Amino acid sequence: METKTRLLAAAEQLFDLNGFTATGMDRLTQTAGMSTRTLYKHAGSKTNLMAAVLAERDLRFMRTLEGVESVDGIFAALETWMREEGARGCLFLRAFGETGGNIPEVRAAVLAHKESFRKRLAEILVTELGEAAGARLAEEILVLYEGATAASVYRGPAAVAAARRAAAILVADANAGQRP
Repeated sequence: METKTRLLAAAEQLFDLNGFTATGMDRLTQTAGMSTRTLYKHAGSKTNLMAAVLAERDLRFMRTLEGVESVDGIFAALETWMREEGARGCLFLRAFGETGGNIPEVRAAVLAHKESFRKRLAEILVTELGEAAGARLAEEILVLYEGATAASVYRGPAAVAAARRAAAILVADANAGQRP
């Protein structure tokens, strides 16, 4: 495995399990199986490493939405993601919270991911429901999705299933013309 790939994988695992602040550089070097010098050569700094981990996670997550054409499919993708990656909440929001949104590189990575997801969700909704209804529902479905991600930490898959059912009701109502 390429050095940078190995470093990003180790850092993501540690940041996801322990948090950004609690993960020391010594632990990163040990988990990645590299020297401190090699780590800094490839990462530059812990802040840059966190931003790179978030950017890589964004790419991986957004790939899970390729080919998804419905709101139900988005929640199915979230269920799959949680089965494979774990239900520890959103790494982006945890990184933002841990840093107080005050580290520009981390803030930019978080905001870029959230905007990318919002746009993808809106595209799916517009395709599924049409321009007007899709645009109206985007924020509501986004909040259901984010809420399910957060609540899954303590409620498990039931949180995603509940949000999925609520989203289905909103979509059905929009399709039936019951929403103004």
